[in-house]
Amino acid sequence: MRETLFKVLKRGEKEVEEKPAKPKSKKSIGLIIDGPNILRKEFGIKLEDIVEALERIGKIRVAKVVLNQYAPQGLIEAVVNQGLEPIIVAGDTDVRIAIEAMELIYNSDVEVIALATRDADFLPIINEAKRKGKETIVIGVEPGFSVALQNAADYVIKMEGKGNGGYGAK
Repeated sequence: MRETLFKVLKRGEKEVEEKPAKPKSKKSIGLIIDGPNILRKEFGIKLEDIVEALERIGKIRVAKVVLNQYAPQGLIEAVVNQGLEPIIVAGDTDVRIAIEAMELIYNSDVEVIALATRDADFLPIINEAKRKGKETIVIGVEPGFSVALQNAADYVIKMEGKGNGGYGAK
């Protein structure tokens, strides 16, 4: 059995040892991953761990990983192999992440917006999603996981990086 590499916390709950649990309802989740911010080798976060954590809350319907032009080919292949959609942009990824997130917020088939980033710049996205009646999840890793982002979201998933590299293969 695999060791748990994350904790899922619902707003207002205290941090306790995570027990495997099935989602109470199959909420539809739209996921955007800030690739350059989360998928760094020094964190050792695996895409499959992000997916596994979200499946405890609901069913992922849309999943996109925004990467810059410097993303290694192995990372792009790992994204595709996990069934996620890679989006490659020239330069900074923040604007594209915001656009993709806004599309999910206004998508009536998505009930939950999940944003994997440590960056407080995306706080307005979380706030807009909540204004539109969506539940919100932020997924991040220390160091540098924005406290403001964590406090604004309905769920916080703290990934525990192992520093072992790897993008998604077991």
